[in-house]
Amino acid sequence: MKDYSNYTKEDLIDEIKNLQRRKKYGLNWEIEEENVVKEFKENFLYLKENEKLNISKDDNKPINLIIEGDNYHAVSILNTTHKESIDVIYIDPPYNTGSNDWRYNNDYVDKEHKYRHSAWIQMMFTRLQASKELLKKDGVLICAIDQHEVNRLGLLLEEVFTEHFIYLIPIVHNPRSQQGKNFGITHEYIYFCIPSDEKGSEQELISKKEELEPEWRDFMQGGLSSERHTSKNLFYPIYIKGEEVVDVGKVPSEDFHPKSKIIKKKDLYEVWPIDSKGSEKKWGISYDSFLKSKPKLRAKKTKNGVTIESLITHRLRKSIWLGPTVYYRKSLDKLSKDINKIFLNENNIKKISKETKTIFNKILDSKARYDASEYGTKIIQKILKNEKFDFPKSLYAVYDTIYSIVENKKNAIILDFFAGSGTTGHAVLLMNKNDGGNRKFILNTNNDNNIATKVCYPRIKNVINGVVSDGTKKGDEVSKITNIHSNLRYFKTEFQKKDATDSSKFKLFNNSIEIIKIKEETFNLLKSNKNYSIYKGLKKFTAILFDEEYIDDLKIELAKLKEEVSVYIFSLGNVTFDDEFENINNISKIISYPEPIINEYEHLLKLNK
Repeated sequence: MKDYSNYTKEDLIDEIKNLQRRKKYGLNWEIEEENVVKEFKENFLYLKENEKLNISKDDNKPINLIIEGDNYHAVSILNTTHKESIDVIYIDPPYNTGSNDWRYNNDYVDKEHKYRHSAWIQMMFTRLQASKELLKKDGVLICAIDQHEVNRLGLLLEEVFTEHFIYLIPIVHNPRSQQGKNFGITHEYIYFCIPSDEKGSEQELISKKEELEPEWRDFMQGGLSSERHTSKNLFYPIYIKGEEVVDVGKVPSEDFHPKSKIIKKKDLYEVWPIDSKGSEKKWGISYDSFLKSKPKLRAKKTKNGVTIESLITHRLRKSIWLGPTVYYRKSLDKLSKDINKIFLNENNIKKISKETKTIFNKILDSKARYDASEYGTKIIQKILKNEKFDFPKSLYAVYDTIYSIVENKKNAIILDFFAGSGTTGHAVLLMNKNDGGNRKFILNTNNDNNIATKVCYPRIKNVINGVVSDGTKKGDEVSKITNIHSNLRYFKTEFQKKDATDSSKFKLFNNSIEIIKIKEETFNLLKSNKNYSIYKGLKKFTAILFDEEYIDDLKIELAKLKEEVSVYIFSLGNVTFDDEFENINNISKIISYPEPIINEYEHLLKLNK
């Protein structure tokens, strides 16, 4: 709650006017400003690299990032490096259960906290607002949540992502259920925020890359409304030769009634929609529609003569939600056949019950990959040995959720700013291993209870370097989902006190070198002196000039390079230096710094007003 004790009369009048302008419908909340926002107002943010924690396995593999620090600060910095560059933001925020599972302004939020829900909404609002501008035009936000805040989160997403289509999907993560007083809860939720296109229509982004399953169905209708008189233009002859449908006849008059279902016509057979009881029925589509669409049909010989069948193609999208309540069509077909065999061959009720249960358990074992205990907690125990982490997500739940968006985006960038145990990073590495992709992840977490340094980083390190199986079934499985060669850079958020002096700007320029390296993906130092530094990436370079008096010296070095170069020059304002480099062909861009980062930080602060 705001403290109005020191407000002047004018301040109070302004506050009243603001309250009067506030919307009357929707999500409203009142809470004290976050300390992390206050820190952002008073300081410039930058990153400091911990080179001892960097991992380099393959120069041709992508470079992933871990950022240790408050996520509002990290997301704010990323707005200077990854604006409109992120394909998927996947987050698993604190669920606000009232069990002291998160803090607001250094105080743990429990069930007795006076502004428990408002505090949570404010915390989420600032981060969602700042992260929204990181997404590409077709970028998707995915947010996991449970029943405690699912409704308020939905309203908040509608407020922040106004031009998106928002979907709430249940996901079974606890097949054994968490038993309550009235209900056993087996599931939680995932929100998908799907962007609209330029016309305001929903973009089609969920991957459909899946086999097409053909199925032949009876072309003659069945059921209560299948009689000829209910739709007269669906009664006409179809001509066949062997199993091939070769022609179709016109709709006869109402008083015409074929003598039989099949009538021989020279070397062809005329087939009418008449069932085995002699009742006149209907075909699947009208005569006119048949001529336009020309459905794929076949004639199949049966005991009662011939059946006309049409080909129906099912597009089997990858089922993201493979909990024990949803199965593939093929799984259900196999289950049905297996159960039929049991009942046909056995009269022993106990044996039938036992075999049926065995079949169901096999399906549950193969399909319940989202079990957080089996594929979250136990995987971490095998990877980290002595470290514990409460309530990790199933690796496969995170994998399938993200992969549904990035299956066909082999170079996607995935951000998780509630990274926790690093499951998102593990999932991205695993999908690259499985399909040869070069996707990158950015993980951000604070270091409360050493979560960054004792859980998140060691997990990713072990996934990259590999974990040797301990001989158990779970150990064997973990060894197969590690040893995935990639690269990692580790950074930590830092502060520089804001100051309007020129020396403060120069200090910020120096402190922003890591930000520039991340933005340009050029991490390896090629040459450095007190006047300039040159960094190398994959087929590109970045030059950082500290003193414009030494432009000519830098130009001599840049002329030796064949790949493209981005040039950052310290300047107190938005000075352009294009003319100075017009004779060097490999310059891709020239940027005066640190003005852009200052402007971006001011923009982000305005979002919270």
